[in-house]
Amino acid sequence: MPDRPLVLASTSPFRRELLARLGLPFQTASPDVDESRRPGEPPQALVQRLAEAKARAVAAGWPHGLIIGSDQVACIDDEVLGKPGDRARAIAQLTRAAGRTVLFQTGLCLYDAAADRARVLCEPFRVRFRPLTQKQIQGYVDREQPFHCAGSFKSEGLGIALFEAMEGEDPNSLIGLPLIRLVGLLAEAGLDPLTAPAAR
Repeated sequence: MPDRPLVLASTSPFRRELLARLGLPFQTASPDVDESRRPGEPPQALVQRLAEAKARAVAAGWPHGLIIGSDQVACIDDEVLGKPGDRARAIAQLTRAAGRTVLFQTGLCLYDAAADRARVLCEPFRVRFRPLTQKQIQGYVDREQPFHCAGSFKSEGLGIALFEAMEGEDPNSLIGLPLIRLVGLLAEAGLDPLTAPAAR
């Protein structure tokens, strides 16, 4: 669909790898968006707002594009766990999560720039963490250094060893992009991954 380019409004290598699984040609762009949480903003509203903001932020470069935005937070009770940024915060997050259930909220937006139409949703996914010792937590953090991952782990790697159970409709959402829901949105927009020309 050369007249309707598909654009991922993210430079995350994890999201890029996920989207590539659909076999569609796409481009990536870095959205310039303030990701701060507004006072009293529920996590679901936060990720939906940011997913749409990211998609709209790159739309100027692709006025006829289908633009994908996504954002994710991890929550324990009402506390939002962001990206830790460093070793100490990663250890603290995993210590807090050990033996508990963490809810991941992933916002997804497909923005049709030509029609100025955005479809926005939120995909929940729950993870129950094993009881973990400090030695296990520190060993994991030092091996994978998940400093730029919400919740301080990479489920596609060794992070799976932190879990007792996972509950949700699409495990891809845990990595950052709910592919099952995205396929539905793309099909509604006229881009069916099962019939569209594959990326070369």
